[in-house]
Amino acid sequence: MRKGIEKILIEGSESLRVHLDSFQLALFLQYFDILCKWNSKINLTSIRTPKEIVVKHFLDSLTCVKIIKAYINSRVNEKKEISIIDVGTGAGFPGIPLKIVIPSLKMTLLDAKEKKTDFLKELVKKLDIRGIEIIKERAEIIGKNNDFRGSYDISISRAVAPLSVLSEYSLPLVKKNGWFIAQKGRKYEEELKCSMNVLELLGGALVKIENINLPILKQERNIIVIQKIKSTPDEYPRRDGLPKKRPLNI
Repeated sequence: MRKGIEKILIEGSESLRVHLDSFQLALFLQYFDILCKWNSKINLTSIRTPKEIVVKHFLDSLTCVKIIKAYINSRVNEKKEISIIDVGTGAGFPGIPLKIVIPSLKMTLLDAKEKKTDFLKELVKKLDIRGIEIIKERAEIIGKNNDFRGSYDISISRAVAPLSVLSEYSLPLVKKNGWFIAQKGRKYEEELKCSMNVLELLGGALVKIENINLPILKQERNIIVIQKIKSTPDEYPRRDGLPKKRPLNI
């Protein structure tokens, strides 16, 4: 099984034009082992087969590498670390795979569930990865906190909520001219259509959509890139649970 996992990782990442060196490959394999061990005791992810874990979690996370490197290159003259917050990271996706491949990133992993942040703390310790902050909190709470609000170059998230809800979680955390990146499946168009006015209200503007086929499984992925062009009004995000319970509909 080990050789099969390595083969999928190597071939899948290369198809995304992401080269994994031997050290990075070893980190992914260790990540896989730790995730499977924890997942046998607590439900971190409903995806459990080795192939699907590698493809739908690891490789799916790496579909964002090209876009994030483009952002880094656009800021190369600023000579500073690029800060990313992964909103609703769960078992560390896409944040940890991105950090493995782009070690210079200053990564924050945000999740409201203690069992998941406990897992992440153990994972980061065992992988010995530096430059990662783990926060157990709701996005609505830290979005109101001046220590976090408007503090990140990039907010990224996958499979957490509809785009209008995710925008209310994410855009308040992003610096002006920073990016909010949402990973979506093939039904993204309706979500985007319903969210354009919400994005404008929250200070965002659509930059581009990257259409990518997920390696091995050949499933469609769409990466929506939104730029923060103005400050998010102070009343957003709304109080705990309200963005999900009553999504903005403008």
